[in-house]
Amino acid sequence: MQITENIKRIKAELPENVKLVAVSKTKPNEDIMKAYQAEHKIFGENKVQDLVKKYEELPKDIEWHFIGHLQSNKVKYIIPFVHLIHAVDSFKLLKIINKEGKKINRKIDCLLQIHIAEEETKFGLSENELTEILVSEEYRQSEFVKITGLMGMATNTPDEEQVRKEFARLKSLFDKIKNDFFSENKEFKNLSMGMSGDYKIALEEGSNMVRIGSSIFGARNY
Repeated sequence: MQITENIKRIKAELPENVKLVAVSKTKPNEDIMKAYQAEHKIFGENKVQDLVKKYEELPKDIEWHFIGHLQSNKVKYIIPFVHLIHAVDSFKLLKIINKEGKKINRKIDCLLQIHIAEEETKFGLSENELTEILVSEEYRQSEFVKITGLMGMATNTPDEEQVRKEFARLKSLFDKIKNDFFSENKEFKNLSMGMSGDYKIALEEGSNMVRIGSSIFGARNY
């Protein structure tokens, strides 16, 4: 019952405008089904192979989000069904998603991942790289990708002030980009930031999409 209770508790605390992505990576289908039976249908995976397998085996009304670092050569496997790709961290990857979307005539929703952490291990675009993509002619002619917002991961640190500062920076970048490039576009609306350890700070700083795994499913299985 724990998963059911956790999901209900977290959803009850989230503001109405916030979307919860239950991070089901490494979790078995029966755990996902417990959350699904508690009327939750949005799940996040970070490995293409696992995502494809789960998509094939689980109910078709699940909304699958790809939340990990996506390798270019694996894009084609998830393009037919993925609802949202959270971590588009290079122009090269965006072009490949567009190309694969074109092959099956399907427009793919994407978030551009911004590097906000002070850790080298985190992927993501700098502010300059983000702007370079959005002003480029090639991006403007990409008909099979739809950028619906930004995503970022804060530094993994107990220092809450640093985490807050990083989230605040991403929120102000989101507002600036919306104003400069998407002011007429209602679909640019997602700010995906916050995970089990820091989502409460992320919410205070303006996140409207949180990715929560261990607080729902317990510690990860490896």
